[in-house]
Amino acid sequence: MSPGQWKPGKFYKLTLRTLNIYRGFKGHAEGVDSLIQRKTDDDTNEAGEIIRVRLPQKRNREMFAQAELMMGANHIRVKCYDGVTRMGRIKGKIKKRVWIREGDILVVIPWSFQDDKCDIIYRYTGPQVEWLRRNGYL
Repeated sequence: MSPGQWKPGKFYKLTLRTLNIYRGFKGHAEGVDSLIQRKTDDDTNEAGEIIRVRLPQKRNREMFAQAELMMGANHIRVKCYDGVTRMGRIKGKIKKRVWIREGDILVVIPWSFQDDKCDIIYRYTGPQVEWLRRNGYL
């Protein structure tokens, strides 16, 4: 199957050979690393790379926070950007997908009925934190 025969909306069984043809590789590819271009820490945003950053939504009472102390049992003490130290609970949606360490920048939602507690809903990666600092959000 040549690249011109691909039709949108159809499902195809992609083998290593058909993936190479579609992506324009000549000859046989040596393993998976030849198909995936991995980012390294040395890569910078100089090439015009787009970094998508989720910002806290004020209408949902979301705000920035920084992880201070791991308490165990999915609880973290966080220092929110409104000056209050809260006990944060990692929501089940991100519990096993994202690992949070001390010093990470987070998005939290304070509880409406207990102001000293909050839910942690998002963790920023390193490049996202740098983008937030460069653009004046942090």
